[in-house]
Amino acid sequence: MAIGFVIALFSCEGNYSNVQKLQQADNLPLGEGKGMNTKYTDSGKVVANLIAPEFLDFANKEFPYTEFPKGLELYFWQDGELSTVFSDYAIRYEKTGLVDLRENVVVVTSDSVVLKAEQLYWDQAKEWVFTDQPYQIQLKDGSVNNGASFDSNQDFTTFISRNNQGTQLIDKNNLKDDQ
Repeated sequence: MAIGFVIALFSCEGNYSNVQKLQQADNLPLGEGKGMNTKYTDSGKVVANLIAPEFLDFANKEFPYTEFPKGLELYFWQDGELSTVFSDYAIRYEKTGLVDLRENVVVVTSDSVVLKAEQLYWDQAKEWVFTDQPYQIQLKDGSVNNGASFDSNQDFTTFISRNNQGTQLIDKNNLKDDQ
């Protein structure tokens, strides 16, 4: 009976180790990549180019996501015009299409709008960008806005800022004379 107990004890210990290994595997990514350079095309034309030194694919999670722990560079063209996005860290949630860009985020639009922030969310489905962190945006006319947070469509034509201050450049030639 003592021998049976010892065998049962060791067999349980072995199974426990296997269960722990399986649980660890659940925390590992389904796929990993280094030196990513992905081009997206539409009708034979490159419309976007995603470059990342490293990515981790967690498609095996209940809420799947792709992580870019060393940042990314995204170049995309619309009507032949180039816009860019850079960040030191990013994560994209597959089910929602929400992209969370963090650390030294810089967005440069095709019409020379430059946005800098420590965190920026991009809702790809709604074509909407927003942050609840401080940001700085320089508009194409040179105006600069520093704010606490904002919401905007992705081409920055509808921009709602909160608690902001900045320098607005006004063309005197476009002012109406009230006299």
